[in-house]
Amino acid sequence: MPIPIEIKKLFSAARILGSGDDRVTLSENELFCLLTQCCGDLSIEASVSQLPPLSAPAPSSDYYRLPLAWFQIPQAECPLATGLVESLAACIAHEPDFGLYFANLAALHKRRRKYQRILSTQPRPTMNQIGPRSLLEFGGVHHELLATWLVWRKWIFDVDNRAAQETGYLFEPVLASCLGGEAVGSRNSPVKRLNDRGESTEDGRQIDCYDGECQLAYEFKLRVTIAASGQGRFAEELSFPVECRAAGLTPVLVVLDPTPSPRLTELIAKFVANGGMYYVGADAWAHMDSKAGKTMAVFLERYIRPPLTEMATHEDTGPEPIQLSWSPEEILIRGSNESIRIPRRG
Repeated sequence: MPIPIEIKKLFSAARILGSGDDRVTLSENELFCLLTQCCGDLSIEASVSQLPPLSAPAPSSDYYRLPLAWFQIPQAECPLATGLVESLAACIAHEPDFGLYFANLAALHKRRRKYQRILSTQPRPTMNQIGPRSLLEFGGVHHELLATWLVWRKWIFDVDNRAAQETGYLFEPVLASCLGGEAVGSRNSPVKRLNDRGESTEDGRQIDCYDGECQLAYEFKLRVTIAASGQGRFAEELSFPVECRAAGLTPVLVVLDPTPSPRLTELIAKFVANGGMYYVGADAWAHMDSKAGKTMAVFLERYIRPPLTEMATHEDTGPEPIQLSWSPEEILIRGSNESIRIPRRG
């Protein structure tokens, strides 16, 4: 039977990220490995997927334990693109949410590929850029150490900004798709800002996840702490449920980390006062699992929850001492037991 055009479009979209010099294009080999990973996650047999076995088996069933370089290892029986599309269609016929599962894993993989390239190519700051900042500390420390400190902190600031940008393009849309909705930007948002008189304006509010079927507007939070008020954003957080209610939507707060705080209590109260709902900690994950359905719940549990919950355990432990070094070939970050090597090029 002919492959539905929607599946061909899904495959094409999963393959490419960006355009021009910024483009990331996944090879047939990488897509073969990703499809195989999805089938393993969902216990889909080869008789269903029509995929041949990997000639270079994965060293782990955990995607996060697989080096990006492993996906580049040539697989002897890697199908051509047409064969991969046929396998994708077979898996979707067996499990309707397989396409969304594969698309989200491909999106994660492309962003990880892109960020590794950013780390390898982000330029070293020049003194023309950062030299004037030495006026704030000059004389109190040896000149060479001050120059090194200026370079490192600017480079780390730059790559962290890029990380925040890439994560923003990935995290909320993936969560939204798992909940059966979509992330909506301010331009097309049904939620409008209210003026001082409580009247709707033309300015829209970004929605982390808009569920049009149930008329829900989700706000995702990793954690709500007292720091939010100090950053001048908390009034913005409190206005969201008010404006959702004015737009005829039910606001839903999802906070993944259950750590209590006065700000969290205040935010929950504002959502409830405006006819909203809230889910915190284990309840948040349970709610997302129930909305996602059995297939996409697997994706949440394998690809979203582990990194977030593990990183949360280090919230209050204080940073481990590290050593940083920079050579023409690599950047080396040494901890007490392990190290991170970032190859440099360009």
